[in-house]
Amino acid sequence: MSFIRQEVESPDKYDRFIAKFDVFQSMVEDKKRLQTELTHIKSEYFERIKPLEDELASVIKKLEANLPKLDGVVSVSQEPASGQKFSRGQLGVAIKDLLRSNPERSFKPREIAEALDTKGTSVSLWFNKYGLGDNEIERVPVGEEGKRFVYRIRQY
Repeated sequence: MSFIRQEVESPDKYDRFIAKFDVFQSMVEDKKRLQTELTHIKSEYFERIKPLEDELASVIKKLEANLPKLDGVVSVSQEPASGQKFSRGQLGVAIKDLLRSNPERSFKPREIAEALDTKGTSVSLWFNKYGLGDNEIERVPVGEEGKRFVYRIRQY
């Protein structure tokens, strides 16, 4: 009888496991309860915010529709989508600044145009017309028969 009495008095590994399991299960129940509360609060939030978002969208549409009617104002949709337009001098300065900021790299005209957010043809034309005589820019032939060029800043 003393053997049975000893087991009853001290908890064994199964009792400890069940005690830990009860604590774990209560945390899982708390997690489920909190998730349910969050879901409820989110649904209330979206129910309240949706009409306001719809109203805001309709006001913005009305503003965009009426904007061209104002005198002297250009609509955002009527602006050119082709990127920046540079004058000849501004384009040269911008190209040189780009080349100076990356002295170890050679650029194709298309890469320069993408970096400056302008047309590649304007960059190529600038190089062919004005860049040939520029002492700061080095023109390096690449590709078959050297018909294509990359450009970099001269290292002195």
